[in-house]
Amino acid sequence: MTGQPLPYWRLSAFYFFYFAMLGATAPFLPLYFQHLGFSPARIGELVAIPMLMRCLAPNLWGWLGDRSGQRLRIVRFGALCTLLSFALIFVEQSYAWLALVMALHAFFWHAVLPQFEVITLAHLQEQTARYSQIRLWGSIGFIVAVIGLGSLFEHFSPALFPSMVVLILAGILVGTLWVPNAVPQARAGQGGEGGFLAQLRRPGVPAFFLCVCLMQLSHGPYYTFLTLHLESLGYERGFIGQMWALGVVAEIMLFLFMARILTRFSVRWVLAASFLLASLRWLLLGNLADHLGVLLFAQMLHAATFGSFHAAAIHFVQRSFGPNQQGQGQALYAALAGTGGALGALYAGYSWVDLGPSWTFAIASLVALAAAIIIAVRLHEERA
Repeated sequence: MTGQPLPYWRLSAFYFFYFAMLGATAPFLPLYFQHLGFSPARIGELVAIPMLMRCLAPNLWGWLGDRSGQRLRIVRFGALCTLLSFALIFVEQSYAWLALVMALHAFFWHAVLPQFEVITLAHLQEQTARYSQIRLWGSIGFIVAVIGLGSLFEHFSPALFPSMVVLILAGILVGTLWVPNAVPQARAGQGGEGGFLAQLRRPGVPAFFLCVCLMQLSHGPYYTFLTLHLESLGYERGFIGQMWALGVVAEIMLFLFMARILTRFSVRWVLAASFLLASLRWLLLGNLADHLGVLLFAQMLHAATFGSFHAAAIHFVQRSFGPNQQGQGQALYAALAGTGGALGALYAGYSWVDLGPSWTFAIASLVALAAAIIIAVRLHEERA
């Protein structure tokens, strides 16, 4: 890898399509399920299934990637099987069949990103601060998807949703075929002694992974019901898509400065600040989202609840695990995020009707606050 130019645009193209997929599913998958006539509880269950698969699949694929070293082949295989699995949604739309499609496509979907993150960081070598400059193209892909599909579903039926997702998945597959391979190398100050479990037991590492789970748990109401919540408050679907996009625009702006932030502040305090701002954001969305100014401010806080959190977390994982455990480290990060996300979707689905949006988001706020306290107390000082 030494002396090879960074394949910036090839890496960025993959992130563009990958997060365009999230831009399609996060706001509009619940809308599609509502279009099919499912109740909030059933919607929460269906949304939770891919997140539950994220608890298992990344660890399996991460172990296979570390053991075989064939990360790029795993990424390509996962992208192909995700496309074929999701296409089964055209067969029928019963609850049982959709649950099967959600589980099957997610099993392969979660093979893709953790292994690709390792490849990206291997290409970057000592330039890991540039990760945010590549990852911001994922945010742009998300924006294109939410604005485009929001406008589409404002004028046409959500029945078009599966076709749009299949097109995006095809873009992901093409993107994986365009990217060259790279193998991670050991770096100064990087973990790597004693194997994966020994590295996992290092001071602060268990607390970090617990808080990853808590952060995604707190996002449960946001990813499952924000679109339906805003629609119930009288906002139009096109505007709701723009609100999703606004959050990601704020995320992009933060990514542009993330290298400087991580140079000036420790990972510990970047993560703690992200959790505190998440706690504030959920309170605002649950109680004051009918006020446009508050809604705009709350969506701009996505820069913290996803942007700074994710960038700092990726740095922490890379520094905490050696080259031969990078896949498992990234996979565990994805798996625990999936665990939290699944639990968040489930509790949101059941509490939405019984407790209402305000209390559902209040629970999310308390979870994020707890994570801020844990990370401030238990994580050791560390600069990226």
